[in-house]
Amino acid sequence: MSFSRETVAKSFLWKLFERFSVQIIQFVVTIVLARLIVPSEYGIISLIAIFIQLCEVIIEGGLNTALVQKKDADNKDFSTIFFFSVGVSFLLYWVMFFAAIPIARFYSQPTLVPVIRILSVNLLFYAINSIQRAYVSKHMLFGKLFYSSFFSVILSGIIGITMAYKGFGVYALVAQAISNQLFTTIIMAFTVRWRPDFVFSGERFKPLFGYGWKIFGTSFIITLFVNARKLVIGKFFQPATLAFYEKGDQIPSLVMSNIFTSIQAILFPVFSEDQDDRPRIKAMMKRSTKMSCLVIYPLLMGLIVVAEPLVSLLLTDKWLPAVPFIRILCISYFFMPITLSNWEAIKAMGYSDITLKLEILKKVIDVLILVVSVFYGVYAIAWGAVLYNFICLFINLWPNKKLLDYSIREQISAAVPSLLISLVMGAAIYWMHILPISRLALLSSQIVLGAIVYISICYLTKEESFMYLLGLLKNNYKRILFKRS
Repeated sequence: MSFSRETVAKSFLWKLFERFSVQIIQFVVTIVLARLIVPSEYGIISLIAIFIQLCEVIIEGGLNTALVQKKDADNKDFSTIFFFSVGVSFLLYWVMFFAAIPIARFYSQPTLVPVIRILSVNLLFYAINSIQRAYVSKHMLFGKLFYSSFFSVILSGIIGITMAYKGFGVYALVAQAISNQLFTTIIMAFTVRWRPDFVFSGERFKPLFGYGWKIFGTSFIITLFVNARKLVIGKFFQPATLAFYEKGDQIPSLVMSNIFTSIQAILFPVFSEDQDDRPRIKAMMKRSTKMSCLVIYPLLMGLIVVAEPLVSLLLTDKWLPAVPFIRILCISYFFMPITLSNWEAIKAMGYSDITLKLEILKKVIDVLILVVSVFYGVYAIAWGAVLYNFICLFINLWPNKKLLDYSIREQISAAVPSLLISLVMGAAIYWMHILPISRLALLSSQIVLGAIVYISICYLTKEESFMYLLGLLKNNYKRILFKRS
């Protein structure tokens, strides 16, 4: 099965549309909930979410990635991994059920016990949905993924907001999370129509596990250490402080996760199909890096500048302590687009052992940075994330220097044009904070001026990725008009 250029482009647009539409709705829901629920209750959910995420990584076990990577994966493979994942989810639910009490004691938060036990129900739904998503990715059916994500986030948002308005507090967030995963699983069962056979093949499981356990090790290490700072903040600071840090990370991550997840979902199956064509992979990596930076860098730079009026208007002044975290963590995200395509290429070419070794090295460095920074306060912990991502930039880029003859200088240079234009845009809108206007007028003016400046510079300088995207949009528009005529 080989994917045409048109299929890849269409799948990317569907995935990007799905991510942005869902995240816009989710962002609106989050704003409403943040205005109704106090930061300390958000902090409780943020802490529990770390343990749930670790369980989800264990459930996947890298096996869903193995299904996508395997060229001839059939329903027997999918069914085998399905029953394994569901079995693991049941086991992990009971682990979380009995671990709830010691976790609550460790963080001196008795209210964690019932919340952990209820929220862990999500693990079963996640196990089912993880195989559904693997099937979608394998067959590039991202158009169908849109429906489950779109309607589930609306329905769960209504449930969460209604309960928050009626004073259910933290349990409104619990209900929203569970209903979102449940609706996603149910709707996808009707749209994708994949069904498991009642079979488990040890023969099929062994090679999938042989590939997947390394991806699992990498993913588990990443998830654990990405959340390590939150675990430390939850232990040594108040729940509200964790909520401010979490919100400071959540807002810029909306930018990264939408584009990052969309590109990741498309690149991996495409790279897997062309894993033996190294020049083609290198060309696609370069293109994806440039396109990612073209979109991500101006958004991150804009967030740094408009963080204060944005938080004040959307979340109210009670969330203003999150502003410094937004700005610091935006800087840390600047390094990530450059490494995205490299990471997916290494996995797709079958070098999962390299990703695992690199993650172990990086996390040793992360631990050292975290241990030192915790003594200097919560802002030092945030700046530690910036330092860590900067170091990881060079570690992540090193393998493809040998595997694809893609030098580190060449990889970094792909991001430079978008970075420079974004810096100019940021400087152009920063001065506007001195104007004697309302926060709403300030925010609106900065967004409009920022967009005009960035697009204008890209057009006048004939920035390569911008012109490529512009040409792609023009061609698709002409094709639509031709079909209609």
